[in-house]
Amino acid sequence: MRASNVLGIIYSSIYDEALPELTHVRTMGSVPFAGRYRLIDFPLSGMVNCGITAVGVNTKSNYRSLMDHLGSGKPWDLSRKHDGLTILPPFDLAGNGGIYRNRIEALQSMMNYFSHVNKEYVLFCDSNVVCNIDYEAFIDSHIKTGADITIAYKYGKKPKLQNLMTLILDGDKVTKALTNDNDGAEKNFSLNIVIMKKQLLERLVSAAVATGADSFGRDIINAHCDTLDIRGCKIDEFAFVIDSMQAYYDVSMKLVSGDYQKLFKRDLPIYTKVRDDMPAIYGINSKASNSLIADGCIIKGTVENSILFRGVQIAEGAVVKNAVVMQDSFISEGASVGYAVLDKNVVIKPGKALSGADTCPLYVAKDSIV
Repeated sequence: MRASNVLGIIYSSIYDEALPELTHVRTMGSVPFAGRYRLIDFPLSGMVNCGITAVGVNTKSNYRSLMDHLGSGKPWDLSRKHDGLTILPPFDLAGNGGIYRNRIEALQSMMNYFSHVNKEYVLFCDSNVVCNIDYEAFIDSHIKTGADITIAYKYGKKPKLQNLMTLILDGDKVTKALTNDNDGAEKNFSLNIVIMKKQLLERLVSAAVATGADSFGRDIINAHCDTLDIRGCKIDEFAFVIDSMQAYYDVSMKLVSGDYQKLFKRDLPIYTKVRDDMPAIYGINSKASNSLIADGCIIKGTVENSILFRGVQIAEGAVVKNAVVMQDSFISEGASVGYAVLDKNVVIKPGKALSGADTCPLYVAKDSIV
């Protein structure tokens, strides 16, 4: 099947509350990740790589930085006269001050957009799932099985996210979709990557709205397990769901500990907004090992097992270990940072020592001076 017949929808804000430290000033989709990317780059690049030419990005709040990052969609080849990238502002038809309250209301707010896009299928993704899967294979699997709905899932410890589905399977057929079993045990949990026909989606959403339903998993998926052919598609590739600051830190550290090539593949590139900058500069006495260091950085001190975003400066005598340091932050002479996540434009003064733990990383807010 040609993916050009598929409309891509990315929720940029559905799980903002899971990462309040980083989403206080931005939406989940625009959270910086892996030195030079934003979280939305992963589902968006995946859709583009498989041939999807029309993508709608559903927003809710704090999406100014997201709009600045996405622009016209040119880095993803989505700046087009036909199809292309569309930012979908929050608009609640149920009358809640213009802000939707759940996934069903978000879908209801997009019905007018759906009606104007001439595509047969709709593929949904969230922004808090870090993965680089082959969406073309996922779409082909859905068509081949003749399923009404196909949901990508992974087996493992279930993330602690509200209304995240656990899939009960008979073979690949979904017999139940549970949403109230957040005990952290290992299960087949949904990655919230879902595909179905647009016509079916419109019918299910209209029926759910008419009955006052508020849970996509419970009131649409689980409620129709007996009447629709709902299938699960297991994802064995690298896929990590961010449900907390700890999870964000853990997946970042996975990249520097050997999983980088599992996420960044030659045949499935990840695209992002281009920022022209000089290459990283290393001082005579600098030491850098096992780290991701973006362009524009100036390293005069020591960096180990860390991720440095564009424009970060590590002064002479400063030490950064097991940390994520975001764009344009400055670590002064003699300062040390360990087991921490530093947001953008943070300044650590000379001689200061900041350290969390691998099970409790320290967070420093954007524009802070410590």
